[in-house]
Parts: sequence; C-alpha cells; structure tokens
Amino acid sequence: YYTSIPGSCNFEAQDQEWTTVCGLTQDPSDDFDWSISNSAVMGQTGPDTDHTPGKGQHFLYVNSSVQKEGNRARIITTKLFPASLGVCRVRFWFWMFASRQTGVLKVYTAEEHGMDILMWSSSRNEENKW
Repeated sequence: YYTSIPGSCNFEAQDQEWTTVCGLTQDPSDDFDWSISNSAVMGQTGPDTDHTPGKGQHFLYVNSSVQKEGNRARIITTKLFPASLGVCRVRFWFWMFASRQTGVLKVYTAEEHGMDILMWSSSRNEENKW
C-alpha cells in the first residue's frame, strides 16, 4: 500500500494491484516482468522476510533462473518527479542472494528528452539480507 512519502510503497496490495497502488508500470518493451510474492511462497529461493517492519510480507522479484543473459525486466514510475538540486533521494531495499544466475540491478533516471541516466547498479551476490 501507498504511504505518505511520494513514491513510497511497501507492496502490501492484492496480487495485480501493486502497479496501480504503488505508481509503477511494467515496461512493455522489456523481456520479462517483475512479480509480487512473499517469503512463504518463495521458500528457499527468496528472503525469509520482507524489509517492512511489523506485518509486511510482500516484495517484488524477478525469476532470473529461466532467463537468457541480456534479458531485462523493468518497472517505471508512473508519476514524474520534478528536478531538484541536492534534495531528491531514491531509497529502496534489495535482496540479491543464492542464485548463480543473479543479474545486474540498475536504477536510472529519465531526463526530459527520454535519455536514461544510470544512477546506481549492483551485480554481485550480496549477503543473505536486505
């Protein structure tokens, strides 16, 4: 569900409503999609819990085990965030562990003419934690 911080979401929504509730959309030009799940469903292939304190259970994931190298899954914010000087922050938690086929997680901003600018990426298997 959506919180009071713009762009903030903990993914505690019904299965296919998370894109609307969280202000995100699947990129129609990518190779596969992000999905929503919880630790009970994922079992050994996912984290034991999500990052949200309290009753939170859901998170987004991609199944990298069935993909070819170079395939992309991409979600895009549906709301534009105005340009700012030194005050705009993106904060998120991620879990990249256990799979030898873990790819690269990248965060881009899109400038006004549509060019994607890489802001951050991680390609190594992190520790078994968020």
